[in-house]
Amino acid sequence: MTPLMAPSPLAGSDIYERILTAPGGLVVLEHDHSAALIEQFRAIARHNGQAVYVWHPEEGMENLREAHARVPGSQRLSIALRYIQQSIHFGVYLLSQFPLPMSAMDSTLLRQLARAPAGHVRRVVLLDAAPALIASFDDVAVRLSTTTPATQRPRLRDGRWLL
Repeated sequence: MTPLMAPSPLAGSDIYERILTAPGGLVVLEHDHSAALIEQFRAIARHNGQAVYVWHPEEGMENLREAHARVPGSQRLSIALRYIQQSIHFGVYLLSQFPLPMSAMDSTLLRQLARAPAGHVRRVVLLDAAPALIASFDDVAVRLSTTTPATQRPRLRDGRWLL
């Protein structure tokens, strides 16, 4: 794939499935074409009816399934994270363009979301995050990459070996 090519729709659905089956609530997605991926997730959300949100600091949190449906007052990251934390329903939440440095409260909320109870699927996905931010969540985040091969080296996490 050349840098100018957008990923295929199959790649978007494959990434979406990998996010849903990730063993943790916080996923760091290493991806080259975030805007194209968000549009693919919008199509997936409209097709399957599942709740998928994207957060940007300027607009706040937007529901990708419903055109132009936004969560009021969610421009601040802490408010968006509290909204996610209080949700009792299925949801995939794509977060991008983080304000740095991240506040201690935002970091704590993300850590709590990473260890969310297994009662329902709720995944928080970090897109386009700075390497320093990613490194601060290495102990609780699951890393997914569209550029690495499917066979990865196993790693030890919480006393279990993960691929």
